[in-house]
Amino acid sequence: MVLPIVAYGHPVLRKVAQDIDGDYPFLEKLIEDMWETMYASNGVGLAAPQVNKDIRVFVIDSRQIFEHLEPDERKEYPDDPGIKQVFINAHVTDINGKKWAYNEGCLSIPKIREDIVRNEKVTVQYQDENFEWHTKTFEGITARIVLHEHDHLEGKLFIDYLPPLKRKLMKGKLEDISKGKVSVDYKMVFPK
Repeated sequence: MVLPIVAYGHPVLRKVAQDIDGDYPFLEKLIEDMWETMYASNGVGLAAPQVNKDIRVFVIDSRQIFEHLEPDERKEYPDDPGIKQVFINAHVTDINGKKWAYNEGCLSIPKIREDIVRNEKVTVQYQDENFEWHTKTFEGITARIVLHEHDHLEGKLFIDYLPPLKRKLMKGKLEDISKGKVSVDYKMVFPK
């Protein structure tokens, strides 16, 4: 089932999400719905807070990025061909590598894209959908998506990385999103 995406301004997007255990009700169905929602809205990642659940769960499919790149462009990214992965109770343990800018967007902040500077590598401790623990280092586009989605679990949004002046200049657009004055081809829920 495709779930509505929570729009900018909704309080759940600013909450620090909670760890869960294997008894979390209907988790398998939630993850299935998150995949369906992410693909239906043309996303490459989706965090539980974006579907109004304040839990530490996100899904990513960085393979989609590489499908749209030319072969010579793909050589620039060490993580080609990307991954499809569920992250439960994810916590970043290390961020390193050189910083690089990449144009990011967010399903909760539609119609706004900005170049965001992030490190090229991230190490994350997380559980998979079977609640088995992993510690892995991701790099390139995959690391960026992991960092973006992990930020959602920490109540942080990609626009928080922008300089104050740039955020001030987009204040009107952000207020319009919060008021539902935005046209997207996926379901959204707006703050009351």
